[in-house]
Amino acid sequence: MIEIKQLAKKFKVENPKKLSEQAQKDPRLKGRFFHSVKDVSFTCQTGQVLGLLGPNGAGKTTTLRMLSTALTPDSGSVLIDSQDVLSNPVLARKTIGFLSGTTGLYGRLTGRENIQYFAQLHGMSKHNTSTRIQELADLLELHSFLDRRSDTYSTGMKQKTAIARAVIHSPKLVILDEPTSGLDIMAAQTVLDFIRGLKERGTPVIFSTHHLEEVNELCERVVVIDQGVSQFDGTLDDFKGLANGSLSRAFLTAIQQQPASQHDSHTQGEG
Repeated sequence: MIEIKQLAKKFKVENPKKLSEQAQKDPRLKGRFFHSVKDVSFTCQTGQVLGLLGPNGAGKTTTLRMLSTALTPDSGSVLIDSQDVLSNPVLARKTIGFLSGTTGLYGRLTGRENIQYFAQLHGMSKHNTSTRIQELADLLELHSFLDRRSDTYSTGMKQKTAIARAVIHSPKLVILDEPTSGLDIMAAQTVLDFIRGLKERGTPVIFSTHHLEEVNELCERVVVIDQGVSQFDGTLDDFKGLANGSLSRAFLTAIQQQPASQHDSHTQGEG
C-alpha cells in the first residue's frame, strides 16, 4: 500500500515581477516563494492503477517528482508498505520506477545500451539484465529499433524505451508522468497495455494524464489536484458520481468544489 500524506513543496522565486501575469495572480505565490504543492494526500493499494488529474500547473509533476525522491518535499511523508521512503532515498530508488515528463535518453547510445546502463546502476547482473530486456522488448514492442542509436528515434520509440529503462529493475511501484503524451494511437495503446500488464501482476501504478478515457479504461482510483491541493481522492465510481457518470463534468466539479470535509472515500486539504 502507498500512502502519501500532506506533501508540500515551495520554490524560491528570484524576481516575482518577471513571472507571467497568470503566475503573478496565482494565489500560491507568497512573496518570493511559489508554493507549487501545498497539501496533497492520497492512497493507492497493491495492484491498483491511480490516475492523477489536474489542470496545467496544478502541481501534478511536482507531486510525482517528490514521490520518486527526485525532489525533497518541505513536509509530508510517502509510505510504501509502511516504510517511509523519503527518509531512505536509496531504498526508494530500488523500490520505485519513475518516468519523468522528458525521456532524457542518451542519444549516442542505442536503446539497449540506455536500458543496460540503468540496469547496472541498480546492480543487476548481465544475465538478469539480458532476460529482462528481452521481456520488456516483447511487452513494449521494442525489437525493431532497440539496437539503433536513440537519437534517431521517433517520439513513440523514445517514450517506450524510457519506460523500459524506468522499470528494468522490476520496481514495487511505477510512477509515470503523462506516459502517452505526444504518442500516436498505436504507440499509446502499447503503453496502456503495458500498464494493464503491470496491474495484472499486482504492481501499483500512479500516472498523470489529461486523457480521461485512459482513466476510465485503466484506473480504480482517481486523485484530482488543483492549485497544489488534493481536491478529490476516491474510487473511479466515486469520481463518476460527482456528475452522473460524465468524467469531464466530474473533473470540473472536483476542481471547482472547496475542500472542507473528509470522509471515507475523499481526502481533502485546505484551499
